This record gives sequence, C-alpha cells and structure tokens, in this order.
Amino acid sequence: MKPLAGFEAVPHKNRMEQTADLVKTGATPPDGLEWRISDELVAYPDALAFMEQRAADIRNGTAPECVWLLEHPPLYTAGTSAADEELLDGGRFPVYQTGRGGRYTYHGPGQLVAYLMLDLRRKNLGVRDLVTAMEQSLVDVLALHGVEAAPRADAPGVYVGADKIASLGLRVRRGCSFHGLALNLD
Repeated sequence: MKPLAGFEAVPHKNRMEQTADLVKTGATPPDGLEWRISDELVAYPDALAFMEQRAADIRNGTAPECVWLLEHPPLYTAGTSAADEELLDGGRFPVYQTGRGGRYTYHGPGQLVAYLMLDLRRKNLGVRDLVTAMEQSLVDVLALHGVEAAPRADAPGVYVGADKIASLGLRVRRGCSFHGLALNLD
C-alpha cells in the first residue's frame, strides 16, 4: 500500500508538522479540548502513564479533555482479546499489555497514533458512538488524501479493500476514554 500523499519519505518531525497543519486547518476544536502533538517518538510506557493520569484528572475536573497525536518506536500492544498464538514474532519488538479492547497492534514510525482522552458522560456518548465517529473521521481524512476507505461491520477499524489501514482500541474507565486509534501512513 502506498503512503498517504504528502507523508511519503519525509523525516518524522516533518510528518508530524504536516499532521499538525492538517489538524490546525480542520474544524476548530471544541472549547476546552487540548491538542497535543509530539515531534519526537514517544515511549509507550510514558504515553500510558500520561493517559492514565489525564483520564483521572478529567474525571476529577482538574484537566481538560485531550487528543494526543504521536508516533511510537517499534512495539506491539496487546488488547484484551489478544491471544498468544496470534503474535508471530513476539521477540522482535517489546510487547505491552494495555487493558484496551482489541488484539495485537503494531506501532512504530510511519504510523500516526491518536490517543483520545474524553469524558463520554459529559458528551452523552456511548462507546459504540465514539467508535463510529472515529471510523467516520478516519474515512473522511483518508478521502482528503485520495484514499477510498471504509469501516467493516464485522470488525472495528478502517479498511482499504481487505487491508486494514487504521486500528481502533479504546478503554473506558468511569466514563472517560483513553487509548484510541493508529493510522498507517507509511
């Protein structure tokens, strides 16, 4: 699969700057929503610690909701449905148990990760509503880049034909979401 237009063969920082520009030129974010965009690769344990703390702070009313765009160094995350036999080369990269839904997901350079820390109760959103909104947002962004994609009724995520271009995996604790989506750019 070819990379998304405008993202091919560019250094990490340039790709994240382009992503930031895309976000900034899109719709104005709702009041109180913080956008974080990391220019460097973010270690998974650091991202998880931030998400856990931010979700708790959102629930306590001491921090705003947050969307964090980043890339990770090469690693695998294991969701609650992951089975050991599904990971074919488990020694290749570190594997992190996540507590989010889904199976195994590869993360690494060339993949945009968006972590969504949102108060679903305040937004009056169910988990299925959020997943549907995430999938449609991905379809819309990909269409802007000339990529025809669609969700599937039988599996979360977004697909180009039979190939998955974006994975979704969420965790909701006391009404606050964290984790999110991974979009393969390269």
